[in-house]
Amino acid sequence: MDKFQRSQKDKLFKTPSHDPYCLQKVEGTAICSQCGAAYQAGNWTWKVPENTVIHDAQTVTCPACRRIEDNQPAGTLTLTGSFLLEHRGEIVNLIENTEKLENADHALERIMRLTDSEGALVVTTTGIHLANRLGHALKAAFKGHTDYQYGDDEYQLSVNWTRDE
Repeated sequence: MDKFQRSQKDKLFKTPSHDPYCLQKVEGTAICSQCGAAYQAGNWTWKVPENTVIHDAQTVTCPACRRIEDNQPAGTLTLTGSFLLEHRGEIVNLIENTEKLENADHALERIMRLTDSEGALVVTTTGIHLANRLGHALKAAFKGHTDYQYGDDEYQLSVNWTRDE
C-alpha cells in the first residue's frame, strides 16, 4: 500500500469530532432559560423568526450556557510577550469587538472569561470557532506568532499568540 492509499484509508475510519455539549436533541423550538437564545431547525440564534410559535417552546439550557456553568471551555487563547503588557487595552478591545461580531451571527460562540496569569492573558471561549477567529484577528492586527493546537479526541482548540517588542 503506497503513502496515498494509506492516507485515504486513515480518513475512511476516522469519526468526525463533535461538540459533546451539542449532542442533546431538542424537538421543535426551544428557548435558553439563561441567555434567551432560540433553537429552531437545528440552529441556535438570537433572532427568532417571525412565524415562530414561542408559547409552545421548550425551556432548555443552551450548550454555551452549560459550558459556562461547567467551566469547560472549548477554546483557550493564551497571549504572551512584552507587546501584550504595553498594549493590553487595545488587545482587550480587539478581543471584545471580535467576540461581539462572532456572537451576533453565532449564539453559541462566547467569551467565558479573561484571566491574567503570570504575565499572560488567558481567554476561554465556549466554541472553537471564536478562539480561532480571535487568533486570526490578533495576527492580522498586531502581527506576532500564532500557534493552533486542536485536540485529537475532544472538541477543543488551544491558541497561543505571542509578540515581543
